[in-house]
Amino acid sequence: MSTDAPWSDVFGHETPYPEQAEGIDAAIEAARDGGFLALEGACGTGKTMLALTAGIDRVRDPDSPFERVFVLTSVKQQLRQFEDDLETINANLPDDYRPVSGLTLVGKADVCPYARENRGGIDRENVYDRCEGLRERTRNLVGDGGTTTAGALASEARSQQVGLADSGASSGGAGTDFLEVDGEATPYRPDTEEHEGTEFCPFYAGFLEDLPEDGDPVEAVPFDLTSRGHVDPGELVRLAAGAGSCPHSVMGALVPAVEVVIGNYYHAFDPTTTGTFTGALLEESTFVVCDEAHMLEPRVRDLVSDAVADRSLRDATNELTRVVQPVRFDEEGRHNDDAEVVRAELADSDVSIEEVERVREFYEDLRGELDRRVTAHLDRERPDWRADPNRLEDAEIPLRDPESPGVDEISEWASEEGYGDRVWSRAPAVGAVAERILQELEGEDQQRAAPGVGRTVSAWYREDHETFFRAIDLERTWDETEPPDSWRRAYNARYALFNCLPSRAIGDRLDEFGGGVLMSATLEPMDVFREVTGLEHLAESGRPVLERTHGLTFPPENRESLAVDAPKFTHDNRGQPGEETETRLAHLDASIEVAARPGNVLVGMPNYAEARWMAGELSERLDKPVLLDESSGDRVTESLKDDFFAGDGKVLVTSLRGTLTEGVDYRGDRLHAAVVCGVPIINTARPRTRAVVAAYDERFGDGFETALTVPAVRKARQAIGRVIRGSDERGVRVLLDARYARDTWDGVREYLPEHEREEFQPVSTDMLEFALDRFERGDRGTSKGDDQPTS
Repeated sequence: MSTDAPWSDVFGHETPYPEQAEGIDAAIEAARDGGFLALEGACGTGKTMLALTAGIDRVRDPDSPFERVFVLTSVKQQLRQFEDDLETINANLPDDYRPVSGLTLVGKADVCPYARENRGGIDRENVYDRCEGLRERTRNLVGDGGTTTAGALASEARSQQVGLADSGASSGGAGTDFLEVDGEATPYRPDTEEHEGTEFCPFYAGFLEDLPEDGDPVEAVPFDLTSRGHVDPGELVRLAAGAGSCPHSVMGALVPAVEVVIGNYYHAFDPTTTGTFTGALLEESTFVVCDEAHMLEPRVRDLVSDAVADRSLRDATNELTRVVQPVRFDEEGRHNDDAEVVRAELADSDVSIEEVERVREFYEDLRGELDRRVTAHLDRERPDWRADPNRLEDAEIPLRDPESPGVDEISEWASEEGYGDRVWSRAPAVGAVAERILQELEGEDQQRAAPGVGRTVSAWYREDHETFFRAIDLERTWDETEPPDSWRRAYNARYALFNCLPSRAIGDRLDEFGGGVLMSATLEPMDVFREVTGLEHLAESGRPVLERTHGLTFPPENRESLAVDAPKFTHDNRGQPGEETETRLAHLDASIEVAARPGNVLVGMPNYAEARWMAGELSERLDKPVLLDESSGDRVTESLKDDFFAGDGKVLVTSLRGTLTEGVDYRGDRLHAAVVCGVPIINTARPRTRAVVAAYDERFGDGFETALTVPAVRKARQAIGRVIRGSDERGVRVLLDARYARDTWDGVREYLPEHEREEFQPVSTDMLEFALDRFERGDRGTSKGDDQPTS
């Protein structure tokens, strides 16, 4: 690389890898023309620094239209990597450069002073409801018709603390008279405040006090941003709360003002989040970075899908009943003061009381139809379910043939019952006005069901039947309050509206940005990636899309990469866990051969059930600890990871669809080998999976390949990519299944990028021991990768 590259001043290290330099140049080139770079770069090759450098170069170039970089990642580990690399950039800027300003986006639970300290009746569970209620009451106190000003409220709250201080009250955290957040003193007491009997949030009042009436919201930020560089959530809370302002509101004010915003996919693709918080970033002066972009399609599919639960229908029905009853009672001569409130709110809207009643009846009947269909399904599939509902499992009831797009059965039922266009389309408006009425009548800090139910019901009616698949989801739960013979004791049921083809939603959102980078260690095959993320559509509309694929440039003699020609580890071939089939024995023997070697070894299985089987077998046969990762929460997973990293070598067995095979940094001596057993193609028995395949068949020609095979191979490649993360690391990477080794009709070797096909040379199972022994002796392994040394 030429050391006088225009972007070299903002590159955080002395010298980039050659591929980094090429990638930075390509990203800048694409962005200049309003386009995107699709970048596959092997793990550990500096993609994070590459993307930040390109984006910051565009933002700092006076001739560029870009004003900020918006980073999106689906993995917390990668979020921290962006924070670290931004700190590195700032630490190594030339002396006459101002720091690059940055901000990490988090939720209210992470920044609310009361929630963080569990004070004021606010905790991480109720913070969203409590916050919205407190904000609403604070705005009412200072808005048109209010009795005071934001400044007066904040001063009133500060004076309460001053009075306590003058009286000699103690200070500190929980159980004292002054609220401290992470050791930082705030100007307020540990509880919320009241003004003339109305509870309010002093932190929010403090923010409103500083908010200019017609100026830039960033003027309400109570600290100087220009010299701080990146502000992480902890620092944001200390700075904002210490100054008496609401950290979450300050974060929102900073969003359009900083040069680098770091968030997750929700911040760009979730309609609720973008509508209320990050909408200012969705425009052409934003350079977007989509990290872990191989996950873009499945993550966005979840965000642009929707559902309405049985319990939400129940709650929405009750809420609408609460709106209707006062009016009807009043009409019957039973005077009710609430009736005037309801009539006044309805008069200010375009919603009639008759529409509220009709929507309420619709929800009630929807719930009855749900009950009928779930009961009929269980009676048909599990006739004895009432005798032991504990034996029930998650299930899905399709509302049309998954493989033949057409109108769903609920839409047909509604039409037959006389529920036409108007009741579907008016549901959102009815929900919104009901929320306002109940807030005025009850004044409680709680989230109402009617608005969300209304939006989902409207989407159910509005969306097409080719892109969207409709079904009833049955999620196992347990509720002792429900009758013993009711399925509701064992299930939470939902009407699910599932987006089979999120490519248009992804492409439309990307089109709002000025350009950027979509990157991962596993994007290949690029033609499939371009199709399923909408990039191909953007290219056809005139926005350039460049591609770069960079393999490992670390010394090839430091790694052994093998595609072992073992029997295909498919459901039909392997039999049930515990059966000693030829396929199972072959995969077990090969896994033992790798796992018995020194150091930490990761074994990835197609699912958690197979992981349990493998872990059990390895525990009996190996003289080293074997850890099993099961589907669990973040804390359990983090603890398991810490156990794996600590002490002498161990074996960690997990599902290739879990969280430990991608996004986790196994740098240094943390991982010596990885084994992938089989191709983790998801079960095609689920109706929505068949619907996705059918939709992809219609759109792209080969649905099974596009929707299932390619993502499965990416999962496998993510797992083996954990092994080699730096130029001085050594390790073994094994793809264990004939489909990786052979070009057969059902083979997946063609879905590996060319450099990996060259490197992962096929070997037979009886040659595996020989290859591993030779690598351990320091002989040149079977690898035939790029011999280019690192920079």
